[in-house]
This record gives sequence, C-alpha cells and structure tokens, in this order.
Amino acid sequence: MSTELPVLSAKDFASDQDIRWCPGCGDYSILAQMKTVLASLGKKQEETVFISGIGCSSRFPYYMNTYGLHSIHGRAPAFATGLKSTRPELDVWVITGDGDALSIGGNHFIHLIRRNVDLNIILFNNSIYGLTKGQYSPTSKVGKVTKSTPMGSIDQPLNPLSVAIAAEASFVARSVDTNIKHLRATLQRASEHRGTSFVEVYQNCNIFNDGVWDYAKAKATKDETTVELQHGKPLIYAGGTKGIRLNGFSPETVDLDGNIAQDDLLFHDEKIESSQLAFLLSRMRHPEFPEPIGVFRAVDRPTYDSQINAQVEQAVEKKSKGDLKTLFNSGDTWTV
Repeated sequence: MSTELPVLSAKDFASDQDIRWCPGCGDYSILAQMKTVLASLGKKQEETVFISGIGCSSRFPYYMNTYGLHSIHGRAPAFATGLKSTRPELDVWVITGDGDALSIGGNHFIHLIRRNVDLNIILFNNSIYGLTKGQYSPTSKVGKVTKSTPMGSIDQPLNPLSVAIAAEASFVARSVDTNIKHLRATLQRASEHRGTSFVEVYQNCNIFNDGVWDYAKAKATKDETTVELQHGKPLIYAGGTKGIRLNGFSPETVDLDGNIAQDDLLFHDEKIESSQLAFLLSRMRHPEFPEPIGVFRAVDRPTYDSQINAQVEQAVEKKSKGDLKTLFNSGDTWTV
C-alpha cells in the first residue's frame, strides 16, 4: 500500500465558507492565486497557517482550508512571530491591508521585518479603509476626499515598499491583482524565500476607491506606467521603446531610439546586499516614472526563528532542561 500523500489541487485549499467580499473586489484574485500557488508548491494544509488582523483582507483565513487565526487590529505580526518561533516547521502567512499594517500595526510591521522571521507578509493595498466604509488610509494620496477627509487629505502617504526596505527587509516585491500570471509568480517567489518576504499587491476597492490603480492595470496604459523588474536585466518598458538609466544618483526615463544603448540603462540586481538600489526603485512613482513591479530585493540573512531556537538549545545544553515545579519552589517562597 502506498504511503504517499495525494497531490493537492487549488480546490483542496478552498474552505466551505461563503466568501463575503463585495462583487468585483480585487481580493478574489489574490485568494485564487494563493490557492493555486500553494497547490503547485506541494504545501500541506495542516502545515500552513494564515494569520490576519482586521480589515476586508483579514477575512482571508476563513476562506483557506488550512489553519488560520483572525487576530486583532495591527497585531498579526506579533501572533505570527510567536507561532513561527515555537513551531518553525509551519508555513506561516500574514495577510494584512494598508490600514491594518501601516497605521495601528506600523510598529509591529517594522519589527517583524527587521527581525527577518521566516514567514510571508502579503499587504493588500487599496489605499482606503474599506471595511469601515471609506475613510482615508496611510497610503491615500494627498488631496484624497473621503468621509474622514471631506476637504481632502493633507497627510503625506506612506510608501509600503520604502518602509519595508528601510527596515532592511530581505525580500520585497510588488504585484497587481489583475495581473494574474505575475501575481502567481510573485507569490511563489515569496513562498520560496527563507526569511521575511514582503509583497505589496495593488488591489482595487470598487466600492470606496474604484480605479485607484487603473493606470497600472488598464491595457491601454500599463505598458507605459509599469516596468517589470527582472534580475540581471535592464529596466525597459513601453514595448521595448523606453528605458530607465541613472543620471548621477537619480533615475531618468529615456527613449530607446538608437542613440542610447541598452548597456547604458540601469540593470536590476535583486541580490545586491546594499538596499540602496531597491529603495531608489521604490521611490519611482507614477506619473513621473513607470512604477516597478516584481522582486525589488531578495537577499540571504539569518532568520529570527532559527537564531532564537539555537539560543534555546544552547541554554538547555548548558543548564539542562530544567523543571518548572522545582523552579516554582526554589528561592524565597511563602504561603498566603
């Protein structure tokens, strides 16, 4: 009798729960590609955990036929760190949104990344608070009119990728909800990375912020407004007619009309230890530049969970396992 486990399909990762996102929401696409990726990588349901905070995206664990935890606002990184540190064999995913991760959860988000815990963070960025009915979020543009900013937002928006790179993230990437092939490949790269992988997904909220990423999604514009990053290759976009080169320390767009050689362009290197190139790319924003999608940075660094468990093993080896009852009854004790 064969003891091999059956090969799972995307359907095997779908739970029996009714999906309660608005029709047309970009979350559906991310959910579909996640199930496909886990199946293609041979992940086991019982060894996979999705942890979320609060928000539309945070319903994600209900819709996956895996273990899951719907935690509290902004604190998913804390729960995920504890779980991965004590159960390092598990495949842990943090599902969050721009409000959940970058507002109340900003501190937890930064420290999870700098520690390089071996897990994956997927940030659904719709540039709005969707679950609480349309307030502006930390990524909303200046001038954004919402229920909480009726005269337009005056806050400078956060750039999730820049924040992650500044925190020395070992893996940083961006994709778009409707670019299914690219999204699937990006999630796969994130899953394969050892350390904290951070993926920002441009995701449409068709109820409260419809069309916020149209420039990066529409067939008529996306070739001009996005540039796909490929390791070791020059930054070329617009069907091969335009490129990005450095002018001193600043990027600039150039026409590839025969006067500029491809060797003069900026070549992408996701493996470079310095985070300067990745940070520069993260600052390229529409409409001045095409916005990069793909893997910005993928470097090897020791993981937090492996190091903390190594310290535990060293302590046990040095002082033995110990006994909790003995500890409680040692030193000064008293009876109340």
